[in-house]
Amino acid sequence: MSSTDREAFALSQEYVGFWARFGATILDTILLSLVILPLLFLIYGSELSDVESTGVNVVDFSLNHIFPLVVSVLFWVYKSATPGKMVFKAQVVDAKTGKPPSVKQSIIRYISYYISLIVLGLGFLWVIWDKKKQAWHDKLAGTVVIAPRDKGAENVTFSSADTVVDNN
Repeated sequence: MSSTDREAFALSQEYVGFWARFGATILDTILLSLVILPLLFLIYGSELSDVESTGVNVVDFSLNHIFPLVVSVLFWVYKSATPGKMVFKAQVVDAKTGKPPSVKQSIIRYISYYISLIVLGLGFLWVIWDKKKQAWHDKLAGTVVIAPRDKGAENVTFSSADTVVDNN
């Protein structure tokens, strides 16, 4: 992408705010749960609801922590967005180049979610005040979340100037 193309692309984009990102996260959480919970049920059966009998083991850790990390990183690297972000036409990109994040950036971004969460979720809320709408995990990974600029509602036009709309 030439610098002219990159500038035109940047002008057609805007930073994604808190509520769209929150909605995307909720959708991603639901989708991951639809995969993880049936797998856990297949493994543990009716014992799944008994935390003491299942405990924390390699399977639990893998399904609840490693699997979401791998899925998120793969989506960010290959699609620049998780399914939830795709619904909002949002993309995670490198803050300097606008290109998809690297594997390293994606891993840092995912692990930094925990840092964003630690202080009562302030790292996620930071999107509200930041001029580039970056959460702490975006700042640490060098990423931003962008989407096509919202141009608002389009003007209504008809093919013929003499067309009259009568609501009676």
